[in-house]
Amino acid sequence: MNILITGPPGVGKTTLLNKIKKKIEDLGYSIGGMYCPEIRKGGKRTGFEIIDIASRRKGILASTYNTKGPAVGKYRVNLDDINKIGVVALRNALKTSDYIFIDEIAPMELASDGFSRTVMEVMESKKTVIAVIHQRSKHPFILKVKNRGDVMIFDINLKNRDSLTDEILQI
Repeated sequence: MNILITGPPGVGKTTLLNKIKKKIEDLGYSIGGMYCPEIRKGGKRTGFEIIDIASRRKGILASTYNTKGPAVGKYRVNLDDINKIGVVALRNALKTSDYIFIDEIAPMELASDGFSRTVMEVMESKKTVIAVIHQRSKHPFILKVKNRGDVMIFDINLKNRDSLTDEILQI
């Protein structure tokens, strides 16, 4: 079972994922995977970290300060950290965790071919994957993931964001 959470920026996708994570952990299950919180300096977003949920290893996904790597908007993507932290986190989760969380499947992460391949591996496994996915992207990989037969997509908005935690947990 693969559950995808999508919605506009700032609506609460990551907050929803964190609520689900806490409830699953409270039931005694293990969670692996990765998430990418914002980096802010002086009140402005300057980039994103990439963090392994299980090991807590951290790196930089993308930053306005990076001078190399593929450009996505005003950011330069750090392919080394995507591969050394994000891809490794997903592969380890496939071996050792009950659930796999990905925050998020979006153009920055997809700059890494290894990330794309590993996302497909975990989605084709028997483990439940719960992932945030970019809402409006027409990236072929994102469209392919959204159109899988084993995917349920939850579109979060201001009206339903408080009820989705329980709805997803019941599934």
